[in-house]
Amino acid sequence: MPTYLFYLVLYWLPESALTFPLDKRWILLTFIFFGTFLVPGIGTYAMFRYGLVNSLELGDRVQRRFPLLFTSFCYATVTYFFQRNLGFSELFYYLMLLITLSVFATYLVSLFWKISAHGVGLGGLLGLLALLNHLLPESGLLYLIILFVLVAGAVLSARLALNEHTPAQVYAGLFTGLVIGGSLMLFV
Repeated sequence: MPTYLFYLVLYWLPESALTFPLDKRWILLTFIFFGTFLVPGIGTYAMFRYGLVNSLELGDRVQRRFPLLFTSFCYATVTYFFQRNLGFSELFYYLMLLITLSVFATYLVSLFWKISAHGVGLGGLLGLLALLNHLLPESGLLYLIILFVLVAGAVLSARLALNEHTPAQVYAGLFTGLVIGGSLMLFV
């Protein structure tokens, strides 16, 4: 989800909204892909291979603990990178901070209840896109928001149809993501 969001931010927002050079954005996107997808994915696979989790699907709430905690650490590392490097827009830091908080919140809730991580991710994406659209109405993000509302509906319906979650888990995930994603307003 962070790779999708940063792709949209880097290549969809108007030039005036970002200070990062266009010809270098693919490097930043590659870094985000490695730090928020590839490394957590390999880490989860290693946990599976070494018996810390018994399935890569992580269907059981207890099985999600180590992967979510490791993913939170990976995301926090990327967030720290943005915070320490002054050449980047503060927007990158705040986006990554809220994404990290969303994953960590999913970890905390998963200690006692199974929440939909898909719901948290999609809700966070929608919350951040809605906020960016509010701050930059000329960005044309409204069309993407409509598209991602449909995608969220399809994904969360699929989670319910597969009996991976209850409606309460899906709605709680979506609401949690929306609240954390939309809370960027507190920083701007």
